[in-house]
Amino acid sequence: MAKHSLLKLVTGAYDEEPEKLSIKDENVPAASSAADKQESWMENEGQLTIDVYQLEDEMVIKSTVAGVKNEDLDITITSDMVTIRGAREREEEIHPQDYYYQELYWGPFSRSVVLPYEIDTESAKAALRDGVLTIRLPKLERSKTKKLKIQGA
Repeated sequence: MAKHSLLKLVTGAYDEEPEKLSIKDENVPAASSAADKQESWMENEGQLTIDVYQLEDEMVIKSTVAGVKNEDLDITITSDMVTIRGAREREEEIHPQDYYYQELYWGPFSRSVVLPYEIDTESAKAALRDGVLTIRLPKLERSKTKKLKIQGA
């Protein structure tokens, strides 16, 4: 095996093709290349990371959506579920071979959260500040018991 410079080893810039590993067991699927994994990952919809917590009278959902404009976010709320959809668009096109690291997600994303409490959809509020989306969902205060009056004939 030929020796390579440290720079070539770190960047993966070899002059010749790297040795390919062969898998002898036909039941084991062949490993896909990094480019194949990246392409299949990019074709799918990304999933937001979120924090969900409760305060005394409301549920709060927070998510980092840096680089996403207000008009590129869509938040749908029902009494027991919240769905956040959006897209993060690249400002410039970079060729895949020019990347050293590619960890940011670009493209469409979504996240649905089933809530443990029924919430007041009419009073819900959302704000985007410094790349953090905050959704405040007031809890519905419904009495668990109800007295019925019996009407006479």
